[in-house]
Amino acid sequence: MSELVTSLDRIELLRTFIRIVDAGSLSAAAAQLNTTQPTVSRRLQTLERSLGLQLLNRTTHGMQLTGDGERCYTYARQVLESWTEMEDELIGAREDPRGTLRVQVPHAFGQDQLIAPLGEYLRRYPKVSVEWVLHDRSPDFTAEGIDCAIQVGFIEDPSVVAIRLGEVPRIVVAAPELLGDEPLAASTEQLQRLPWLALRTYYTDEVVLTCLRDGRSHRFAIQPRMSTDSLYALRSAALAGLGACVSSAWIVARDIEEGRLVQLIPQWQAAPLPVYLIYPHARSYPAKLRLFAELIRSRMPNLVGLRAAGAEGAQPGSRH
Repeated sequence: MSELVTSLDRIELLRTFIRIVDAGSLSAAAAQLNTTQPTVSRRLQTLERSLGLQLLNRTTHGMQLTGDGERCYTYARQVLESWTEMEDELIGAREDPRGTLRVQVPHAFGQDQLIAPLGEYLRRYPKVSVEWVLHDRSPDFTAEGIDCAIQVGFIEDPSVVAIRLGEVPRIVVAAPELLGDEPLAASTEQLQRLPWLALRTYYTDEVVLTCLRDGRSHRFAIQPRMSTDSLYALRSAALAGLGACVSSAWIVARDIEEGRLVQLIPQWQAAPLPVYLIYPHARSYPAKLRLFAELIRSRMPNLVGLRAAGAEGAQPGSRH
């Protein structure tokens, strides 16, 4: 690069360029970098002037990498990976966690169960700050700058490291007023006659239950009075007596204990949902991620309503 880049960090220019490409727009990159769109645009122009190349074609319909831009993007990622490794080695970040850790977590877990281990992590490592991103969908590590994510449900992406943290038991619950003077359901056939609620992330028009005693399964169709993608909304609807539902055990544990909800046919439960910590493969990992993974892995099985995972998982820094 030429002397044009005397007032701006070259590494920061490359980092901004990568974020623009990954995010898909200047405005999205600015939001992720906690700066303004004019600042991002100015950095891009500075980089292009310094290289004497046009890196992006910008139109009213969007932007597209030029041939030079594609080569620059490839080299820039290599440079930043090498720079990060150098920083980790020279300033001790591999052993002394610092900087910002961006973590994506499920809405319900992220607002409730995971706050305690998050607080422990922040108290233990005061040089680290955490961006706590609430989403129930799969993370886009590159485009959104996510370092790691906690995800409920099976992981099908072969490009990530997945550490199984535990599993969430799922039970059938309803409010006492929904049952009225009727006795508690004693069979799955009786369950079918109840009004139902659905958590469409995991079930919509069919419920599948397994007998804990002998492993038999039973499935039946439902026509939910309400369906939602929020575990909190599902619980609230159940508490309001709108229907029975299959719920994560942890979120209704106190409601059952205090009599606001009852568990129906406890010997029949839905398949538990696995909980994973996931992050992209890399040659090395900074201490802030490694230590977060260690703490979460040790604390998750102790959270209310969770069960320990049976399978061993990999630690950041090991071979996969």
